[in-house]
Amino acid sequence: MDLVSDILRKLKGEYVDIFLEEKITNQLQIEENKVQKCSSVFDKGLGVRVIKEGKTFYAYTNDLTKKGIEELISSLKSKDNGKHLNLKKIEPAKQFFIKNNPEDVEISHKINFIKRANEVAWKESPKIKQVKVLYADSVQKVKIANSQGNFTEEKRIHTLFLIHVVAHEDGVIQTGYEAVGGFKGIELFEEFLPEEISLKTTKRALMMLKARRIQGGRMPVVISSEAGGTMIHEAVGHGLEADLVQEGLSVYSGKIGQKIASELITVIDDPTLPNMRGSYVFDDEGTPSQRTVLVEKGILVNYLYDKYTAIKEGKKSTGNGRRQSYEHYPIPRMSNTFIAPGEHSPEEIVRSVDKGLFVKKMGGGQVNTVTGEFVFEVQEGYLIEKGMIGEPVRGALLIGTGQEILRNIDMVGNDLGFSIGTCGKNSQGVPVTDGMPTVRIPEIVVGGQAN
Repeated sequence: MDLVSDILRKLKGEYVDIFLEEKITNQLQIEENKVQKCSSVFDKGLGVRVIKEGKTFYAYTNDLTKKGIEELISSLKSKDNGKHLNLKKIEPAKQFFIKNNPEDVEISHKINFIKRANEVAWKESPKIKQVKVLYADSVQKVKIANSQGNFTEEKRIHTLFLIHVVAHEDGVIQTGYEAVGGFKGIELFEEFLPEEISLKTTKRALMMLKARRIQGGRMPVVISSEAGGTMIHEAVGHGLEADLVQEGLSVYSGKIGQKIASELITVIDDPTLPNMRGSYVFDDEGTPSQRTVLVEKGILVNYLYDKYTAIKEGKKSTGNGRRQSYEHYPIPRMSNTFIAPGEHSPEEIVRSVDKGLFVKKMGGGQVNTVTGEFVFEVQEGYLIEKGMIGEPVRGALLIGTGQEILRNIDMVGNDLGFSIGTCGKNSQGVPVTDGMPTVRIPEIVVGGQAN
């Protein structure tokens, strides 16, 4: 506390904050039937930010000696402001319960998880040519203090498990990918058995080998809640982050209060959801996490703010200031972002389509936040024929714009599914969760085989 107070006293600016981090990350990976990686990385450091005259100055160090701290302060070119701060610790309004801390689990037990998944995949078919299974856990301890006199601390525990399978037959190569994880410990594997994740992923890759290529064109598309919220994250979510909005790099800049979506659409960002991958008690600026409604019944009502972008507009942070580590300054980022459920059953939505595409699993994609244009790969898709899910198809791409999708969705399911990921932005990666219910898009361009 003396160290923190000394730094804050010596730095000038409209706002100053300190981010102290201690983190240990463990990774295990099996490939080619061998454990190829077994690593444990410890890191500890300090990041200091000064906001002055509308500009951000940032410095960091892993040298926490007196000399290292003095060099850091000197790099920010500040002088003693003579103030003494009585830091007030903010107690969390909520906590996330960890049932089985990975710190207390033997490495042999963790290796067993990846071996079990690996074995199931290889046994399923001789068409399986490559299997990669990754287990990772991390324990991050952060302490944050600022020139407003606030002090917070939080311990974040994350566990991640993913599998990637490659199948090959008659010159056709297909892949399956599945990832699970969250702000939780080894209890993750009580909810998701390694064997079940592996079998699901492997069967998807094998099934897609026999799928015929889809013929491209404009058609109705039903996106299942199982597909996860990759589309809402990429095509809409990034465009609602305040830094991109203020820089004019978002198609949604200056549109607060305007209708940007169907009345059926409500978009929410909520890091308070228990134990999800994008959850946290405090953001990386020490602001308590909160539920933020971004789009309410089609109307754009808010953006995602960190302290810097909030100061620029005379607003309050929404608790979305996030950073990858002490080596990075915070920027507005999504957490758990999703479309709220509607009133239709998934079965009713499928029955409403005479001929179209059913997307069960999304793949990767690209989006231009300035124009809202996107291209997304469909990892697992099926034809819809006369209101029923039919044969599988491969090679499908969804092509359009975020604003087109939001405006055109005309049925929203009463279910809700989530997918996890690590979101990259400004060379920083942070854990996120994305979700959406089953939705119907009456017409969208589906890329595929030419007629």
